[in-house]
Amino acid sequence: MKFGASMFFTDYSMTPAELAIALEQRGFDILWAPEHSHIPLTRKTPFIMGGDLPKRYYDVMDPFVTLTAAAMATTTLKIGTGVCLVAQRDPIQTAKLVASIDQISGGRFVFGVGNGWNQDEMENHGTVFASRHKMARENIEAMKTIWTQSKAEYHGEFVNFDPMMTWPKPVQKPHPPILVGGAFPYSARRAIRYGDGWMPQVTENAKTPLIDLIPRFRQMAAENGRDPELLEISIGAQPRDVDLIKRYNDIGVNRVSCSLESAKADAILPILDQWAEIIRRVNS
Repeated sequence: MKFGASMFFTDYSMTPAELAIALEQRGFDILWAPEHSHIPLTRKTPFIMGGDLPKRYYDVMDPFVTLTAAAMATTTLKIGTGVCLVAQRDPIQTAKLVASIDQISGGRFVFGVGNGWNQDEMENHGTVFASRHKMARENIEAMKTIWTQSKAEYHGEFVNFDPMMTWPKPVQKPHPPILVGGAFPYSARRAIRYGDGWMPQVTENAKTPLIDLIPRFRQMAAENGRDPELLEISIGAQPRDVDLIKRYNDIGVNRVSCSLESAKADAILPILDQWAEIIRRVNS
């Protein structure tokens, strides 16, 4: 079982380099950085996790900047967006960001993507909330073309460009793994259609335990012509529960990650030490 950690990096949290070094020293596999470009004061859609929106959502730094700092401070730790809101990003520029950070990190980048919940935020970027899922798919399809072809072109409803040349290309071939995040069954279908894995969303409103959803995801993959064993399953926001994590391991979950508060080292390092003991117990 691989283990990861996620933090909203802010000006009052640990720095990305500090956390990355601490994770690598303790045997973690990956550091995730989430994304919000901004938070509008209006709220057409409720916070998907329930309750009030935490302050860190307003304050979070750009993930490609923070993850680059993390990559420069480490040698083996993977870095990943958890998640990048691709429906409100330009695909040509984002493709260059992904390829660049994969080059800078020596092929350690994981592209976690999601379609987002904040309608107001998306509309500020010119994205129509109702069509965000198709727009996100086209963005990813266009990026795959850019990463894998020397003279890339793409023609869709939302993304349209004639043959062009852009470098660098990613270190990882054909491109960094794309893990699609979100709730079952919709994000699972998207992961099977254009992803390399699934990041099931964990919310208080989820009615079915993830333990029960994982086999259903694998069945869906097989029914749609994908090899379930080749689709990575990475679960976030998990408690420090050894028995539960061992159950995940038994059903083939590839990675479990914890969510850390945006806090300084004196608050975070003791939590990481507890997770290091969990890593030892699960993988012993």
